[in-house]
Amino acid sequence: MTQAQALSILKTGANVFLTGEPGSGKTHMVNQFVSYLRTHGIEPAITASTGIAATHIGGMTIHSWSGIGIKRNLDQYELDRIASNERIVKRVARTKVLIIDEVSMLAPATLAMVEMVCREIKQNQQSFGGIQVILVGDFFQLPPITREKELILQKALLEETIPQFAYDAPCWRQSDLVICYLSEQHRQEDRDFLSVLSAIRSNSYDKSHHVHIEKRRVAIKNVPDDIPRLFSHNVDVDRVNSEELLKLQSKEHVFEMTTQGVPLLATALMKGCLSPEILKLKVGAKVMFTKNNLQAGFVNGTLGEVDELVSYGSPLIRLKNGRIIIAEPNGSHRCL
Repeated sequence: MTQAQALSILKTGANVFLTGEPGSGKTHMVNQFVSYLRTHGIEPAITASTGIAATHIGGMTIHSWSGIGIKRNLDQYELDRIASNERIVKRVARTKVLIIDEVSMLAPATLAMVEMVCREIKQNQQSFGGIQVILVGDFFQLPPITREKELILQKALLEETIPQFAYDAPCWRQSDLVICYLSEQHRQEDRDFLSVLSAIRSNSYDKSHHVHIEKRRVAIKNVPDDIPRLFSHNVDVDRVNSEELLKLQSKEHVFEMTTQGVPLLATALMKGCLSPEILKLKVGAKVMFTKNNLQAGFVNGTLGEVDELVSYGSPLIRLKNGRIIIAEPNGSHRCL
């Protein structure tokens, strides 16, 4: 399905599960739909299953939005308590469209609790209290975080499969979701690489794909210095980045994160933000964008190099294709 087709379905008011491979434009579609709603006087509730995902779409976690916090179950007492919270009631009551991003990481019990809160506050027994729900994500990606030992114990005691994904929640089926599977690819142009990714995704990986991977194998002693390296701990990443930055002779510029709004919410968003609170840059430094902005010409993961830095100005970043992008503040956190 193309993005245009998906957007047409979203505009009908139907409940939708928006999915597709990485790079198919799910976040872009959310932004397009949000813009459409706002031009028609509708302010959607924009949420995500994690703080990091929330910063990408300029929203808040679904846990905070619904008032359920870190609860694992919701009894009548807790439901009544949430439904008597004036701030949460006002937020949910005025919501006509609810967007939940990275739904693959949402446990079925959590989605069920959110749905209960919506019905209770809206005093409407329709699914999610009659709110149009847009669930966004890809179940081939990260699953919900569960306590493995607890899950194994439950399976042993009940001798049956334990619901693990959001689509296992009864409200998923009751919402009568229209599945919009985006089939276009906007992040990668290497067809061989895309073939490998798709094969892994569909469990059809074979020798032809392995041959392509083997062609890219490089001995450790021959690894180029200018390619990204992966580490399992942030402290190692910070150490290497600092060492590389010190090697550059150009003047250092410091960019500090700024926030506004409710302090507790701002703090939560800062913790989930992929970009550092204090960003130190020099001309020649390698950088990576951590947000999607197709109009500006970059997505989360786009690599570049600082081409120019001026006092009190935004960095000019030169991409690998030679294009220059002005990395201006964007959304809820700085692009770099």
